Amino acid sequence: MLTARRVGGKVVLVLCSEIQTTLNLCVSSDEDSHLQPSWRSRRRSGLHFGQLTARTVQNLSRNKGPTTFCVTPATRSGFLTRRKMIFRKIHSGSCRAWLCRVSLRQEVCFFSSVPPQPVPPLAQTLQGYLRALEPLLPPEELSHTRRMVHDFGRPGGLGPQLQEGLEKRARLTKNWISDWWVQRAYLESRQPLPVHSNAAISLPRRDFNDWRSQLVFASRLIAAVLDFKAKINTGQLPVEYMRGKPLCKELYPLLFSSCRIPGPKHDYIAHHGRSRRSPTHITVVRNYQFFQLEVYNSDGSRMTESQIHGQLLRIRSQSWKTDKEPMGILTSEHRHTWGEAYNRLLRDKLNQESVRMIETGLFSLCLDSPVMRISDEKYASRKAAQVLHGGGTFSNSGNRWFDKTLQFVVGEDGSWGLLYEQATAEGPPVATLLDHVIEYCEKPDPKRAPLLPLPMPKKLYFHIDREIKRDIEHAKQNLDILINDLDVNVFNFKRFGKNLPKQHKMSPNSFIQVALQLAYYRVHNEVCPACDIATQRMFRGGRTEYIRSPTNQGLQFILAFDNPSISRQAKLELFREAVDAYSALTEAALNGHGIDRHLLGLKLQAIEEGKSIPKIFMDTAYGLATHFKLRTGQMPANNTDSVMCFGPLVPDGYAVCYNPQADHIHFSITAFNCCDETNAERLARSLKDTMCHLQELLQPTV
Repeated sequence: MLTARRVGGKVVLVLCSEIQTTLNLCVSSDEDSHLQPSWRSRRRSGLHFGQLTARTVQNLSRNKGPTTFCVTPATRSGFLTRRKMIFRKIHSGSCRAWLCRVSLRQEVCFFSSVPPQPVPPLAQTLQGYLRALEPLLPPEELSHTRRMVHDFGRPGGLGPQLQEGLEKRARLTKNWISDWWVQRAYLESRQPLPVHSNAAISLPRRDFNDWRSQLVFASRLIAAVLDFKAKINTGQLPVEYMRGKPLCKELYPLLFSSCRIPGPKHDYIAHHGRSRRSPTHITVVRNYQFFQLEVYNSDGSRMTESQIHGQLLRIRSQSWKTDKEPMGILTSEHRHTWGEAYNRLLRDKLNQESVRMIETGLFSLCLDSPVMRISDEKYASRKAAQVLHGGGTFSNSGNRWFDKTLQFVVGEDGSWGLLYEQATAEGPPVATLLDHVIEYCEKPDPKRAPLLPLPMPKKLYFHIDREIKRDIEHAKQNLDILINDLDVNVFNFKRFGKNLPKQHKMSPNSFIQVALQLAYYRVHNEVCPACDIATQRMFRGGRTEYIRSPTNQGLQFILAFDNPSISRQAKLELFREAVDAYSALTEAALNGHGIDRHLLGLKLQAIEEGKSIPKIFMDTAYGLATHFKLRTGQMPANNTDSVMCFGPLVPDGYAVCYNPQADHIHFSITAFNCCDETNAERLARSLKDTMCHLQELLQPTV
C-alpha cells in the first residue's frame, strides 16, 4: 500500500512492492505540488486527476523494500497545478459517484497505522449466509437457495472469480468496500435525508429555560467543538482502542466543513476543510434565517466564549421576524427533487454565495424555539424528534440544512443534541466528539475576551423567484407528511441496566438483541430479519458491518420462552445459547468476517467486471434476508443519558436504538403510522415486559 511521511518540508510517499497494477492517486498540498516519476494528468470539470501508470509501478516494485518519491514545490514536471480539492472517480457499472479525498497536510492522519480490512473467505461467507436464512425460510425454499449458493461457490464457478477480483481490489485500494458501501447505502439513495438517513442524538436537557441561557450554552458548545477540531488538527486526539486494537481516525477531519450535494441520480460529498484556505466560519440558523459567523480572530486564534456570545446576541437581534421563507426545508426533499431545485436555486449569484457559505462552514448551529411540552412522559420523545427532523414546518424544521454533516441543535427550553449526515459521519466518532463537548462544558472558561472590534455576523440572503417559492411550498407539504407519519417513542427502562447481563457473564448488547427479537415475536407472531451495526474502524478506512439476527439458537429460545411445558432451567440454557450465538456473530463482524459487506462486494464486483448479476442476488431469499424489519443500533459507549434516533429502513419495519447504562437503559423506537402492522408504542410495551421477564428468568423471585 501507499503511505505518507513528511521529511523536513516534503511529503514523502512510500510505495510498497506488492503493488503491481495501476493506482489512482489524488494529492493536494498547500503549495503547487508535482510528483515524479512517470505521471499522466488529465482535466475534467475543473479538477485534475493523476494516474500512476502500471509500467511505472512495476519498475518501482522491482526494488526490494519500499520505494519513496517526493512531493515538492520545486519539481514541476507537468503533473498537477494547485487545487483546493481533489476528487477520485469511482465506477460501479454505469453509475458513478464522486467521493472527496483529503489532502496530505501535516495535521491530518490520512494514512492510518491500522491494518487493511480483510476480504473474508468465500466459503465462510456463503455458509454464514445460509445459516442466517435458516430461521427465516421454510425448508423447501431453503433447499432451493442452498443449491443456488453451492453452484455460485463451486470451484471454477462465478463466486471464486469474483472473490479473486475482490482480493485484487483489496490489494490496490485503501479499503475494498467502504467507498462502494457509502455510494450504495447513502449517495445513490433517493429518499429524503430526514428520518430515512440522518441520525440524531438527543442529550440530557440543560438546566435553563430562556433565550439568554440558550445563547450562553451555545457559545460554550461552539468553543468546545472548536477545541475538539484543534486537537484533530494538531494530532492531539488520543488513539482510540477497541478490545486492545487501535481504531482508524480518518473520519475525524472529514466531519468539519463537509456537506452532501444533491444530484439527479446520485449525490456526492464535498469536503472543504482540506482546501488551501480552510473555512473559518460556522453557520448559525434562527427563525429560518442563516448567518455566517466567523469563529477565528484575524491572528488565527479561536474566539473566546464571550466573543462568540457577543456575536450570537447580534445574530438574535437580526433574526426577530419569523415570516421568512424556510430555505432549509428544500434539503428535506426527495433527493432527485432537491437536486433539480438545487440547480434552479444556484442560477442566481446571491443564492450561490449563500449556499456556498452554508456548505463550506465548519458546522451548523440551530437555535430552536422551545419544544412543545405536553407531559414529562412524552417530552423525551418530542425532544428526540425535534433533533431528528425539527418538529415540522410550523416548528423548527426550517432551522435545518439536512445535507450538512454536523448540525448542533440548542433549544430555548434546554433541549439540545446533534443531527449528523451518515455518508460522512458515523456513531463512534460523533460520540467521541460529544463526550469532549460535555466534558468541556463542565469546565469554567479561563480565557478573557480580547478588546478587539469584531465584524458583524453576515446574514445570508436568498433571491426567491416563483419557481423557488413553489419548490419550498412542495417541500413543506412533503416534510410535514413525513413527520406526521413517523411515530417516535422514547423511554427509560429503569428495572436494570447493563450490570445485570454482566453479572451473568453475558454481553449486554447480545442480551438486548435477543430481547428485541422476542419482543417483536410477541407482537407479530413471527421472527424477522434484523440488523445491528458493528464498527469496522479497526481497519484502514473501515466503516460499518451488519450483524444479522435471528440466529437458529435465538429462534429456538423464542419458540420455547412462552411454552409453559418447558422448564425454567431449559429456557435459561436456551437463552444463554442464543446470547452466546449472537456474541459470536459480533466477534466475527468486529474481526472483519461479517457477511453483508462481503456479499455486497461480490455483487458490485460482478457489475464492475461487466457480468450479469449472480442468481443468488436475484433470489427471493436474498430480498427477504435484506428486508430488515428491525434496524437497531447501540449508542456508542459513553456515560451520559443520551438517546440516538433514526427512522426504519423499510415501510413495515422499526428502528430501535438503545443506550445501556449501569442500572437503566434508554430506548428509542420509531415506526411509520401508515403501516397498519407496526406500532412503536405496542413494541415498546412488549419490550418492557420482555426485559422484565428475562430478569425473572435470570433472577427468579420465588
